[in-house]
Amino acid sequence: MNELNSLYDLIGGETNLRALVDRFYDIMDSAPEAKDIRAYHAKSLTQSREKLFMFLSGWSGGPSLYIEKYGHPRLRQRHMPFSIGEAERDQWLWCMNKALDESELLPSVVTHLKTSFF
Repeated sequence: MNELNSLYDLIGGETNLRALVDRFYDIMDSAPEAKDIRAYHAKSLTQSREKLFMFLSGWSGGPSLYIEKYGHPRLRQRHMPFSIGEAERDQWLWCMNKALDESELLPSVVTHLKTSFF
């Protein structure tokens, strides 16, 4: 990672982060390999797309959009109503890793993101 740039900058800012999130949810929505994790989401993925984008923006060093709108993410608490086990985790990671592999991000950024998400 470049010390002068945030991860958000290395991803390419809002445009590339939105593209990554959109591809992630497109994969989740269409891949049989992700059917279990997809079932946890609403029929429309619009709100999920926006929330993940907002969260990742702040998480990666960009604007803290999620915190500004919803407060602290409290990921554990927000996911408590769902029975998420290793299978669901692995399906989520499979979708994200596939989206990252299809992205045009630098290989070092892809590797960093894959490691961080895991």
